[in-house]
Amino acid sequence: MSASARFDAIKTANSRSPRVFQRALGEDGQPLTTADLFGRNTFSLELMSNKLPKPVFKRVEACISRGESLSKNDADVVAHAVKEWALDNGVTHFTHWFQPMTGSTAEKHDAFLTFSGGQAVERFTGDMLIQSEPDASSFPSGGTRTTFEARGYTAWDPSSPMFIMDNDNGKTLCIPSAFVSYTGEALDKKTPLLRSMQAINKSGNALLKALGMAETHITPTLGCEQEYFLIDRAYWALRSDLAIGGRTVVGAPPPKGQSLDDHYFGSINARVQAFMHEIEQELYKLGVPAKTRHNEVAPCQFELAPVFREANVGVDHNQLIMEILRRVAPRHGFKVLLHEKPFADINGSGKHNNWSLSDTNGDNWLEPGDSPNSNVRFLALLSSILLGVHRYQGVLRAAVASHGNDFRLGANEAPPAIISCFLGALLTRICDALAAGDSLPANPDQAVLELGVNNMPDVAKDNTDRNRTSPLAFTGNKFEFRAVGSTQNPAWPVTVLNTVVAEGMDQVTAWTAEAGGGTAGALKAIGRAVKESAAIRFEGDGYSDAWVEEAARRGLKNLRKTPEALDELRDDAVVKLFASHGVFSPKELEARHAVLTEQYVTAVLIEADTLKLIVDESILHVGIADRAALAGALDRLLELQGKGIDVDTSIEVARFEALSTLVKELGAARAELDTAQAEAGHDAHLASTRVVPALERIRAAVDSLEGVVDDKRWPLPKYREMLFLV
Repeated sequence: MSASARFDAIKTANSRSPRVFQRALGEDGQPLTTADLFGRNTFSLELMSNKLPKPVFKRVEACISRGESLSKNDADVVAHAVKEWALDNGVTHFTHWFQPMTGSTAEKHDAFLTFSGGQAVERFTGDMLIQSEPDASSFPSGGTRTTFEARGYTAWDPSSPMFIMDNDNGKTLCIPSAFVSYTGEALDKKTPLLRSMQAINKSGNALLKALGMAETHITPTLGCEQEYFLIDRAYWALRSDLAIGGRTVVGAPPPKGQSLDDHYFGSINARVQAFMHEIEQELYKLGVPAKTRHNEVAPCQFELAPVFREANVGVDHNQLIMEILRRVAPRHGFKVLLHEKPFADINGSGKHNNWSLSDTNGDNWLEPGDSPNSNVRFLALLSSILLGVHRYQGVLRAAVASHGNDFRLGANEAPPAIISCFLGALLTRICDALAAGDSLPANPDQAVLELGVNNMPDVAKDNTDRNRTSPLAFTGNKFEFRAVGSTQNPAWPVTVLNTVVAEGMDQVTAWTAEAGGGTAGALKAIGRAVKESAAIRFEGDGYSDAWVEEAARRGLKNLRKTPEALDELRDDAVVKLFASHGVFSPKELEARHAVLTEQYVTAVLIEADTLKLIVDESILHVGIADRAALAGALDRLLELQGKGIDVDTSIEVARFEALSTLVKELGAARAELDTAQAEAGHDAHLASTRVVPALERIRAAVDSLEGVVDDKRWPLPKYREMLFLV
């Protein structure tokens, strides 16, 4: 690859204009409002209420809202109605849309076409709706399936709306589904999530009974803030590291990165805003309630956040968000980067999981109310969360472990690898009082901030600040699991969080019963849980070295790298935890360990092989060529000196020596990488301790060369070009 391609890419990127796309229009030819557009491509409850017989609709509604089962006859009725709706909208195929352990989504399309009496007809039955059969041996299974054990089933998830996915040349009906093996093991992300939601409902109702409260249906809710980068597609096409692994394995920092803090919440670039508008239009049609958009901290980094939904629907929506981001970006000349750390020394991207519980009455269980000190249900849930997180902090760290997230966790942009909870001043005082057995503090009136400007209203002040350095922070009426990686399917971390909270509920329920039940017994149990979990609460700066030392004194785990974090999944207590709540069998949990470990090793080796190609095919040649050109220039200057002309060669000599040193260092580092890979094989721990440091040594040499080699020779688009859109 020559440097001319890089300069052509710069020219292409700088010549682009904002894309004008076709807005969705109504029958009057005017653009549809968001409300009219929303859910147009989803088989929503409102649509079902119009198309299904009332008794069937009521049973479907109960299936969705209360988890009741649906009969085969009702499934036939639903299948007929959704087929007619889909055909009316130009759909030709259907697919069971599922989430295997690859971390992304999968789909196998079948036509509605069949034959009856020799005539072509479109057919879709309840059996076809309820399940399908993809090849189970071709997806990651962690050893639960082999090549000769291929049968697997996808099963319809009625609680997540079916939707139509538009493509340029056709439309497909997508049926959100679970994926299991012939022998019943979960091969996907959704099945364990749904099981964990059942566990929350079961444990939550047992807790309500112990508190003397009426039972209800309890559902975890989720809202995922999705961070991402955009770069011009012309640059991406010249960066094999971005194209293959999603991360730049080389690249010197630009003179200005995020140092002036001027990108966060800044004015949105016109090309980017056009992209965001089209993204939202596509998401609204799919019933995804995109709410917030803004510039993030790093240059070319942005965020999209939806409204809360039930956890499984929220996961499906996040998968759709990532899919639509990828699909729409090329239309605007962009490439979207979802990797946790696409650029070194620049803030990485997360997927903040905003999590809470709600019930059939519409109550948010993490809403403290005006008097959190007397809201026993809130305090019981809060103490259950703290207890579960404290006891199983290691598995929560494992839930966010990946090669990409290792570059992000612990930097000044993301929570540390140490799991802790932030509560804020008021809840901390209440918890301290409960732990000590003291009377609970009175709730202060809501404070206001006086701005000192007469014609502006006062600003109401929340009872708690926000702590962006906390992995799990209470933010007013929810917990924000901030450690989740941007490219990660959120189903896995939410499954883990649901399970540890269910375990915490069970313990608080048992302690409440021991203490005699009711409010008095509950307060004793809550105090006991808060006291045991005191070490997990931290209100300070999670980025500081002092916290690392303090966490060690508290006995908290600091699992810095993915392999040591994933080993937590093999802990006997963790195996028992998931089995007791019916979320993972021991075999299924071991499969997750195997798949995640293999994904880690594979990601590291892909980066290593990609970096070797970049060095061997481009960088070493460029360094050697630049050194040769400089040597030639130096020879000519020395000839002039030989003719008695006074020529200072100190700059050329110094530059030649620097180039020679860096080329030598790069060659040595390149050889060390081969040695490290040979020693590591497919061992995850060795990949972490041998291969990753070898990659960093090569990077250091290449990035130094970038600053010395003639810019006209450098073949790869540089950070200063990729990160600043025109």
